[in-house]
Amino acid sequence: MKINTAEFVISNSEVSKCPKEPLPEYAFIGRSNVGKSSLINMLTNHKNLAKTSGKPGKTQLINHFKINSNWFLVDLPGYGYARVSKKTKETFQKFITDYFEQREQLVCAFVLIDIRLEAQKIDLEFINYLGEIEVPFCIIFTKSDKISKGKIEQNIAAYRKQLLANNWEEMPQHFVTSSLDAIGRDPLLDFIDNVNDDLFKNNSL
Repeated sequence: MKINTAEFVISNSEVSKCPKEPLPEYAFIGRSNVGKSSLINMLTNHKNLAKTSGKPGKTQLINHFKINSNWFLVDLPGYGYARVSKKTKETFQKFITDYFEQREQLVCAFVLIDIRLEAQKIDLEFINYLGEIEVPFCIIFTKSDKISKGKIEQNIAAYRKQLLANNWEEMPQHFVTSSLDAIGRDPLLDFIDNVNDDLFKNNSL
């Protein structure tokens, strides 16, 4: 897929105020500081489409970006903020879960995970949550340029082992990416393109 246009549409904290257009949506979410904004900018070939920051919790709203006028990229707040109050965490958590449980246009979630780290409890819990509410999702391992290929394979194997131990029948579809080197960009966009083709052929939205 070639991205010709990527435009910001709206930010809000209420699912009811999300765009009404019957276009497929792909939601990106992960722990704070996982490299989500950098990944979105890399995918769309826009340096500043999504705001990047060294401080966790920079994204604090549901952000919709219309891509090629036929699908939405949705940038969601991270889970597991380091520097917000308990009350604020609860507010974020509520509209994140509302989005996943109520948004009919959502066709796939992408859970971003820092490939450098061992399996984190909060990531596994969120993956299990998506499984429980039956939201289709893929895993995106970020920052692959920071470690060796052998270590990447080792850490993915560790996630596979953890998920199989948590009653998953198989490892979810996953992509290995690097925003610095644009690694994984084409496979990820091709995946979205193929899903969109199937949806439009079957008039699923």
